[in-house]
Amino acid sequence: MTVIELFQKLLRFKSVTPDDDGGFDFIEEYLGEEWTCINVDREDTKNRVYYKKFNDNPQHLCFAGHIDVVPPGEGWDVDPFAADIIDGVITARGTQDMKSGVAAYLYACKHAKNFDGTLSILMTSDEEGEGTYGTIKALEHLKEIDFIPQYAVVAEPTCEQVFGDAIKVGRRGSINGYLKIQGRQGHAAYPEKGINPIHQIAPILNDIAAHDLDNGDEYFAPSKMVLTDLRSGMQVTNVTPNTLDLMFNVRNSTNTKREDVEAYVEKIFGHLDYSLRTTQGSFPFVTNKESKVVLAMENSIKDVLGVTTKHSTAGGTSDARYFGAFGIEAIEFGVINDTIHSIGERTTVKEVEGLTEVYVDLIEKF
Repeated sequence: MTVIELFQKLLRFKSVTPDDDGGFDFIEEYLGEEWTCINVDREDTKNRVYYKKFNDNPQHLCFAGHIDVVPPGEGWDVDPFAADIIDGVITARGTQDMKSGVAAYLYACKHAKNFDGTLSILMTSDEEGEGTYGTIKALEHLKEIDFIPQYAVVAEPTCEQVFGDAIKVGRRGSINGYLKIQGRQGHAAYPEKGINPIHQIAPILNDIAAHDLDNGDEYFAPSKMVLTDLRSGMQVTNVTPNTLDLMFNVRNSTNTKREDVEAYVEKIFGHLDYSLRTTQGSFPFVTNKESKVVLAMENSIKDVLGVTTKHSTAGGTSDARYFGAFGIEAIEFGVINDTIHSIGERTTVKEVEGLTEVYVDLIEKF
């Protein structure tokens, strides 16, 4: 089975979160008896760790990803689960995010003749959903049995314009803010008798909208306050509102913590009657540019693709953040990211074959 045949087989599983649609049974069969499978199913989520110990060297490299995809939606020109090749392009749900990466590392790992240590593959069926019982639970189990890898490659799509042009060496965290300003409802004809929270916030919007909470660094852009929702009033013209609700998000670097966000809100809104609730769904991490896995991936991309790659921490969150939380030196590398989750998601045969060659080279030289 070629890597493209493997890729098509994976795409034909209708593995919408959190259903693997039989995909994991196929993967276990594909890898064969030389690979040991650890089942870490939790609730409605299936998690699998496959591993092969080549020698007694404690070095442990893990390839990671997810088999689940988002729902296809309406409006496709082709069957989103047919995975046919047309002019070197495969259009199907999950092509970029991320069955291309899964096919590439499954093929590379299965055909690895030698590795100085242990190779493993960690996969979940719930990355596109809440992820509560996904990768984090698999890693917790690996920690319990003292099998945490030193290095990880997450096969998310990372490239921007040219295949090979970017690897992710970290991810920003995500902090959500829910702010309420208390006013006093009144008549629009007598504004002095009420407390209008819209008027209160108007002069200070410039202090919060797109405000940089830090200056960034060599790895991260500045952590920015992004206003996402603002609501007030009764949708009438003669009543001033009683309250105003504002929501914001901060994609934070390692330079800004949740407490810093709360302190800044207090600085700006402290003279008003306000309340604030914050949540943090993910935490930032960064892998040092001198890490073995970073340097090895750079070299493999250069040797196989002839491309000098850059380091990136842009974008949203991924399961790589969980590896970082366990002290694992993690990076991400995959195909071009320009149609993920969209109608007509697609990638090319050439990219998938190239990604496989990069992973093969990485394993051989690691």
